[in-house]
Amino acid sequence: MNLPIFQRLAEAKTVLLAGAGGGYDLFAGLPVLHWLLRQGKRVHLANLTFSELRYEDCERPVPSLAQITPASHGLASYCPELHLSRWLSDQYGAMPIFLLERTGAAPVVSAYRWLADEFRPDAIVLVDGGTDILMRGDEVGLGTPQEDMASLAAVNELKDVPDRFVLSIGFGVDAFHGVCHAHVLENIAALAADDGFLGSWSLLKQSEEFAFYRAACDFVSSRLPRYPSIVNTSIIDATVGWFGNHHGTKRTEGSELFINPLMSLYWAFTVESVARRNLYLNRILETKNYAELTLAIEAFHSQQANLRQWRHLPC
Repeated sequence: MNLPIFQRLAEAKTVLLAGAGGGYDLFAGLPVLHWLLRQGKRVHLANLTFSELRYEDCERPVPSLAQITPASHGLASYCPELHLSRWLSDQYGAMPIFLLERTGAAPVVSAYRWLADEFRPDAIVLVDGGTDILMRGDEVGLGTPQEDMASLAAVNELKDVPDRFVLSIGFGVDAFHGVCHAHVLENIAALAADDGFLGSWSLLKQSEEFAFYRAACDFVSSRLPRYPSIVNTSIIDATVGWFGNHHGTKRTEGSELFINPLMSLYWAFTVESVARRNLYLNRILETKNYAELTLAIEAFHSQQANLRQWRHLPC
């Protein structure tokens, strides 16, 4: 009963664990980080960020990449990765986090190439807190795909890295942004048919991995009380057993939530299979800034004559 994703990660010595979609996506990979560290792996961390990098006192190996350390400081009032770096460093010694600028796909590709050249990882694990990284472009709703697709396009370009994986957790959280989860399941089925599905597993509230994840999220939320992560709060609430319209943070008050056990499931895929099924990655590769990236995706989506229309899950 061994999942292919863990069989393949067990063979890696050095892993780059990266958040795909901006903000707190790296946090959704913390249970995996805990497992990797216990296996004795060298792990480097990165996250496509929502922070304003020009305000940070940090190294910039390439223009679209910044290295945050526990000692970093600056004028930015929002930088969850900085607080995460400090918390992790208290546990394991200095653990920097590389921040990729929220921009077009081309600079993100450059940043990932530098990371791959610098650290020579055997595997890259790209984590999405949510499911919009699995949208291929012909769905009626794509969610908020810009950051996810820039990250996916970049990691897909790193052909010399032996293993590259996509992890998705938080099934259902993207309904707020118009993602149809019947389409998510349809896409997962197609990825399974394409031999790109590497297994699924649940977070358990009694596990060490979950305790590690929750403690990190609680610490960073205490440092940024106005900006707790909606996605990670929902995943944590689902894991401990909340259900339905439960609000773990005031940021969601006024909306209707559907917290449920599926939110605590990880789904694992190969980057190659997810990228191969995407219909527009080649159209965004040369985008230089966020506006260009957004327009390229919107232009493609608006040109689709046969979008898959909304379907309700049978119940």
